[in-house]
Amino acid sequence: MTWLVTGGAGYIGSHVARALMEDSHEVVVIDDLSSGRREFVPDGATFEEGSLLDPLFLKEAFARHDVAGVIHLAGFKYAGVSVEWPLHTYFQNVTGTGNLLAAMEAASVPAIVFSSSAAVYGNTAAGVVTEATPTNPESPYGESKLIGEWLIADQARATGLRHTSLRYFNVVGSGTPDVSDTSPHNLFPLVFEALKEGSTPKIFGTTYATPDGSCVRDYVHVSDVAAAHVAAARKLQDGAELGAVYNLGSGSGVSVREIMAEMALATGIQFSPQICAARPGDPARIVASGELARRDIGWEPRHSLRDMISSAWTAAGNQATSTL
Repeated sequence: MTWLVTGGAGYIGSHVARALMEDSHEVVVIDDLSSGRREFVPDGATFEEGSLLDPLFLKEAFARHDVAGVIHLAGFKYAGVSVEWPLHTYFQNVTGTGNLLAAMEAASVPAIVFSSSAAVYGNTAAGVVTEATPTNPESPYGESKLIGEWLIADQARATGLRHTSLRYFNVVGSGTPDVSDTSPHNLFPLVFEALKEGSTPKIFGTTYATPDGSCVRDYVHVSDVAAAHVAAARKLQDGAELGAVYNLGSGSGVSVREIMAEMALATGIQFSPQICAARPGDPARIVASGELARRDIGWEPRHSLRDMISSAWTAAGNQATSTL
């Protein structure tokens, strides 16, 4: 069976493409390379360079391949920047998803797994976020992801499209040494860059109502996130009825102080983080329950914090070497 992965040249998308191939699927990757990298596309996958904003490109791409389903990860993913670029965010994430769904319907593609985001919940007061937690996105990015879920659910009601959407918080680590997180906004790349430059990583706020005073967040290894997408795809391919949304999370979380301590151990670079004032709006603790994903798709996170950090550090080092 052939599955098409949008955004498959990105950090998460390339891991999903690899996981699909390891699960004996043929893979077609669509990516416009605006943030993805051609070298991240795994060997053996068919690559189609183009944009979801181009309906003709999508029509022709689907015509060239016998696609059983789509895993949709393409989009503009920077929540903070989306506040400054709302139209760009909506065009990429909402218009792009609508174009994709239209192309799927025209090509009679029956299933989609959507890479959503825990940003749909906003800065919730819930200590542990479940699928029943009210959605209250606080950025155009989070809003666009929620609209994407609505578009897919409405299309499913109209056409019988089989679908599910996966919501997750902080994706870290690497499943292969030649693919790293290249985002300039995520914690791990920011800490690694500071350590390489000889500067001191920062902690924003240490007086929160948490065990060590720093914020607690839910981190999931990118390979575990990829495995969830593949497990959901296989369930849909086999005709299973899945829920509209699933959270991917550990249910416990890790504090920023714990992250920093493990960073020092994994990198071999000893440091004392710089303590900065808390940022307005940062909740003390947000973690996600993954119980429904465990029940319905047989998914659970398998990688430890040490795995996440050490694999990310190795991949970041390899990426830096390859760009010299």
